[in-house]
Amino acid sequence: MGASQPHSSTAKNTVAESFTSSTRPIINDQLSTTGQLSTTATMSDTNGKAPINGAGSPARHSEPLVKVQPPRREDLQPSYARVIQPDDQDADTNGWYGAMINTLGGCIGTLGAIPCCVVCPNPYKPVSQGNVGLVTKFGRFARAVDPGLVYVNPLSEQLVQVDIKIQIVEVPKQVCMTKDNVTLNLTSVIYYRITSPHKAAFSISNIRQALVERTQTTLRHVIGARVLQDVIERREEIALSIREIIEETALGWGVEVESMLVKDIIFSQELQESLSMAAQSKRTGEAKVIAARAEVESAKLMRQAADVLNSAPAMQIRYLETMQAMARSANSKVIFLPAQNQTVQSALAQADAAGEGPSSYMPKSNQGNTSLGTQSSAAQEYGGNDNSFQSAINSHVIENM
Repeated sequence: MGASQPHSSTAKNTVAESFTSSTRPIINDQLSTTGQLSTTATMSDTNGKAPINGAGSPARHSEPLVKVQPPRREDLQPSYARVIQPDDQDADTNGWYGAMINTLGGCIGTLGAIPCCVVCPNPYKPVSQGNVGLVTKFGRFARAVDPGLVYVNPLSEQLVQVDIKIQIVEVPKQVCMTKDNVTLNLTSVIYYRITSPHKAAFSISNIRQALVERTQTTLRHVIGARVLQDVIERREEIALSIREIIEETALGWGVEVESMLVKDIIFSQELQESLSMAAQSKRTGEAKVIAARAEVESAKLMRQAADVLNSAPAMQIRYLETMQAMARSANSKVIFLPAQNQTVQSALAQADAAGEGPSSYMPKSNQGNTSLGTQSSAAQEYGGNDNSFQSAINSHVIENM
């Protein structure tokens, strides 16, 4: 025994050394949220096993947890569980025969609840989520049950399940005529749900068919009271009015209409062509109106420009600019321009007053008469007193500008 202990300790050391040499430490340095440096050493074996932390236990990877609010029973569907209390007169309606059948059904149901008994029917029936179970006893409504496992007497009771989820009904294509005698094809859809299961189960045979028929009739009535333009532009308003009319009748069936939508408005080929032509004519008319307005504005601006150009100051400015341009020309021709306005005459008078005009080169005795005679003769020679000649010259000057 004593000799075996050193041998076992040597074997343990050898196994520990081989395990140490076959493993490789991996050091991950990371900063913690407090700003301090934390070091985690993990080791993994060469066989691809789970990583091992410094304490020798498998390391756990921290994953973010998603917190989901657990659903409550009332969030899934409201409770419709009710028990109809029988009246005093209804207590003895079935008599001894009904009591016997009920008792016999209870016995058979007790035997059928045993899993090994395959002869007797199982009295427990499941009610799916989203449905409400209606239990009838001898054909009369007795109670309403919520989803789950329900006990039903095999001989005297029956279970009917009513779907209370929101239902979608496609209304077939409906041909309607508007107030202005336009034929349309409309398709619509209805969203409804059952709010009173016993009414929906016992007061009407086919809820979907009844809603479709009621919707088609109401659709023809509402569309017939409106013109085509209102049908196209006020689709939501039409759907709301149809929903209100349908809901008044559907409430008596235990049904609530959530919404009613007009999906498509289909026009005939002839109507589409006429609408496109009308839209094109409207656009053409609007373009013509815009062009006419632009022409009117352009005419007004041209009239204002003509009034400005025909004013005396503007004509004088143009006249002087033309004379200045002709003076800068290198042509050796001598051109005499009429000057009906007082611009040139005033310039000559100012030059004579300063002693720089033409009269300064004449004898003083003849200066006054000569200047007046020269001006009057020049004016008469070149049509200075002729208004038509002056206007023609001015027009010619303006055209050459």
